[in-house]
Amino acid sequence: MLTLQLDEFMLELKEGSLKNVGPTNKSGSAKLFDVESAEAREFGDKRVKLVFEDGEGNEVQVALFPEDVRSIASDIETLEDDSPVFE
Repeated sequence: MLTLQLDEFMLELKEGSLKNVGPTNKSGSAKLFDVESAEAREFGDKRVKLVFEDGEGNEVQVALFPEDVRSIASDIETLEDDSPVFE
């Protein structure tokens, strides 16, 4: 299941083209639940792309620098040691 939350978001559809309408203060968030596949792969020369997909074909991709990937890996190791989720 993919959820999207878009704040202060408005688009104009004119003659088949999308155009931003209003100020540039837009923000958004995406959440993907019930992930069935996850992978990491190289992205360009300096980043790692994490790709997550659910059973409905929804996909989220995140490109991170190696130091951010290492930080997440460290967080996961800590969870493995301390959280009942990994029991």
